[in-house]
Amino acid sequence: MTTAPLIGNPVQHDAGFAGFRGLTLLRGEGSFVTDSCGKRFFDGTSMYGVASLGHGHAGLAAALSTQAQTLISCFGSFANNRRTELQLRLTNLLSPLDRIFLCNSGTEAVEAAIKMARATTGRSQTVALTGAFHGRTLGALSATFRGLHRDAFGPLVTGFTHVRPGDLEALDAALSDQVALFLFEPVQGEGGVKIIDSNYLLEAQRICRERGILFVADEVQTGIGRTGLMFGYQHADLEPDVVCLAKGLGGGVPIGAVAFRGEQVNLNGGSHGSTFGGNPLSCAAALAVLETLEREGLVAHVAELGDRLLRRFERSLRDCKEVRAVRGIGFMIGIELSVASAPLQRALQERGFLTLGAGPRVLRLLPPLNSTWPELEDLAEAICQELLQ
Repeated sequence: MTTAPLIGNPVQHDAGFAGFRGLTLLRGEGSFVTDSCGKRFFDGTSMYGVASLGHGHAGLAAALSTQAQTLISCFGSFANNRRTELQLRLTNLLSPLDRIFLCNSGTEAVEAAIKMARATTGRSQTVALTGAFHGRTLGALSATFRGLHRDAFGPLVTGFTHVRPGDLEALDAALSDQVALFLFEPVQGEGGVKIIDSNYLLEAQRICRERGILFVADEVQTGIGRTGLMFGYQHADLEPDVVCLAKGLGGGVPIGAVAFRGEQVNLNGGSHGSTFGGNPLSCAAALAVLETLEREGLVAHVAELGDRLLRRFERSLRDCKEVRAVRGIGFMIGIELSVASAPLQRALQERGFLTLGAGPRVLRLLPPLNSTWPELEDLAEAICQELLQ
């Protein structure tokens, strides 16, 4: 296959918000991507978790091709077979949640959940956790904790409070009769790959039930098999009132979803919507992802290999002075360092492995859900060699 030559500086006209890592990626196959110089890289990022089936997946590509030749656009006032099928599939997975709002991203899903909670309860306040990342639009950003993401955009939306995970006294005090929703990630991704204690979340759920507060799980990064169960909240046997999804649901195609109980959340027609939300193309992609996860047993695959990878790091890095902690679940692993992780990310990129940060000192791994053990072992070996040299 020939590739058209690059024209000029690849980032000359880019907004520059993301920070350029020096690569121009042109192709992908499986767990690997190839840059404009022909160098292959193992994608330990899944492009922030969206490429759940890796790159160039035949089933996903076929579903997109077929749907693109059938019907791409269909806004929500008209029903569509792909949308209906996806909503049915999601409600079966998320029962007893029986209603699905489809949008285009995680931040849109969180925004919708905040609006639903406010409209349903008649209250205006949100309680989230320190370390949280919920998105970049103003409502979702107000629920996000880290100053790097927030400080340039104030004043933010009022009525948002953050409490420290594990502090039950602070949680009890914060969940007042003015609170519409408690918003949490089962595993904080951007916050350092930190697993929130199950007992803490169960107590939060109990208080929310008693006080009429919606208990909302942000599964944007943890959902769709990433943690070794279909949804991260299942590890703690939680029963959220609302679940937000995005990222891996579309396998790389933009999609977001909010699941809730119709009897609990009622909005008038026209009070919320999304022009592109639930378009047949993104729904076909999501259906292909869910069908592949089930057919290939990828959720169990992630649970098995994720545990194996975590143990590999714990064993190999236990005497490394630069490593403070290794933590994670499924294909969501963080290595906390005593120094900045950026130099390690750059060194790994030179060796052909793409990784992420999670705050300044955590190396984050989000490999495709169908990555093989030899691929993961090569990644682990490269990381250990860099840290132990």
